[in-house]
Amino acid sequence: MSKIEVNQVDPQSGTTLTLGTSGDTVSIPSGVTLANSGTATGFPAPTSGIAASAIDSGTIATARLGSGTASSSTFLRGDQTYAEAGGGGKIGQVLQATLGTIQSTTSDGTYADITGLAQAITPVATSSKVLIIVSLAGLVNSTANGIIYFRISGGNTNSYLGTDTGGGGEQAANAWTARRSGYQQGNCNLMFLDSPSTTGAVTYQVQWQKYDGTAYINASNVDNAQSAYCMSTINCMEVLA
Repeated sequence: MSKIEVNQVDPQSGTTLTLGTSGDTVSIPSGVTLANSGTATGFPAPTSGIAASAIDSGTIATARLGSGTASSSTFLRGDQTYAEAGGGGKIGQVLQATLGTIQSTTSDGTYADITGLAQAITPVATSSKVLIIVSLAGLVNSTANGIIYFRISGGNTNSYLGTDTGGGGEQAANAWTARRSGYQQGNCNLMFLDSPSTTGAVTYQVQWQKYDGTAYINASNVDNAQSAYCMSTINCMEVLA
């Protein structure tokens, strides 16, 4: 093998210098340092061995740092996931439906929807819970033992029902009872924390039935007539995990 010792090699003509031909191997012995003060092109990007200190310009895309969505309201957790700061237990959204008109029912033994007392909510995550709070004003006209049963339907429906193995076997989230004849009025409140486990829309509906007589909502007895009494509401609040 012959050896040429020179301090500089320049192209004989033009500005391009070629080392070897296609298929040749240019060997750089151990201990040799290639000092580049110009521009090197055609080299593949390295996949390892890059020191963090070597990144001294530009901005790293947030998608390269972790999974999830980076925004002004999220931070990068230790498991490399973007999450809301202190998101657990926060209220994400509050929706309300109100009813100010009088309705009545003679449904006995079968729950019926209270028209206008339903609210749909779309959770942002499957881990969210929904807190349902219902405020009702009831009136019953009974000959003896008037009872109004109220419940919430929707989501994990069976979770709302208590079990009464006593007389009648009624299953109700709550009930307002008048234990004498004539018109009697009162308020009833329902509250339940549901786990719908979905990011689809969920509708919660207030239902009712009665035992004995006729039941009214949003009504009062004034001179033996039914007049507007108050407003009933259903509130749905998303509780973030």
